[in-house]
Amino acid sequence: MSQTEAELARLRTVADYQFGVGAGPALFPPDEALDVTHSTGGRPRQVRAEAGRVVSYGTDGRFTLGLEGGRRLTAALPAPAARVVVGAESEPFVRDGKNVFAKFVQDVDDDVRPSDEVAVVHEDGDVLAVGRAELAADAMRDFETGMAVKVRAGAGTE
Repeated sequence: MSQTEAELARLRTVADYQFGVGAGPALFPPDEALDVTHSTGGRPRQVRAEAGRVVSYGTDGRFTLGLEGGRRLTAALPAPAARVVVGAESEPFVRDGKNVFAKFVQDVDDDVRPSDEVAVVHEDGDVLAVGRAELAADAMRDFETGMAVKVRAGAGTE
């Protein structure tokens, strides 16, 4: 096993832990050539595919999703895993990179906690954005005010 293969195997393990079983192979398929950039200390920093940034690997040992990573996760994991669902009313705003507010959340993965990485999807399944959850899943469902997801990148901004 080459160093890159071993590194991707470790990254798959982290992804399975952070997002759930099946996330690792979905984000980093063994049969795809991925570009891994490293910090000066040799730690993986970003993983890119031909279609765009899949993830960034933070110093805290957690991934932050790129839009391509959000698409790969939602395609591989059963709904609503690792995602927050919004309707047509907020779709254009979220697509443009605006934050998601609790009153517009239609569905959410029960396991979402504050600071988790999530994909924001339209009710039809289309990935609109990726970002960081600001509220737990039950709070997103119950609250009428407040930010639910701090959007990092909207699909309309790529």
